[in-house]
Amino acid sequence: MTREVILYIATSLDGFIATEDDNLQWLDETEGEGDAGYLDMLNTIDTIIMGKRTYDYVMAHVDEFPYSDKKCYVFTTSEKGSNEHVEFVNENVVEFTNTLKQQEGAKIWMVGGAGILDDFMKENLIDEYIITVSPHILGSGIPLFKENNPKIDLYLESTTRYGQFVQMHYKVKTKN
Repeated sequence: MTREVILYIATSLDGFIATEDDNLQWLDETEGEGDAGYLDMLNTIDTIIMGKRTYDYVMAHVDEFPYSDKKCYVFTTSEKGSNEHVEFVNENVVEFTNTLKQQEGAKIWMVGGAGILDDFMKENLIDEYIITVSPHILGSGIPLFKENNPKIDLYLESTTRYGQFVQMHYKVKTKN
């Protein structure tokens, strides 16, 4: 049995995960409710994967690293080694993730961003999509999904309303 990869992410109604300058202020301006299932999702994972740009954004906007109790991998071409919180990975993201999926452990959260997500989409590496839609039309920005992805059939597990947010939880239909 292989470990599953989760995409847990927020998007605008028109499909953008951030403005072109990486601004997420529009999410903070939305009236939510609770933590939108964040802690429930976090309790199902033990490993986190993210790109360097996302890591830099997180580090610039928090006082304390939020994933210190998880194994965290940051894909980058500019840094090597590790620090107290993360291991920097300079390998092929698909091969690395396929190896991770074969190891013992809980689910893996693919945090983002758009570049690394595109690699996952092209190879159909995501098993669950938990997408929270915000009531904003940004008009432009960084798209959730880039073009030319394979056809992926999903099964809707649930929808949940968190204030003005709507969360959709999909699982990938069994791959033949």
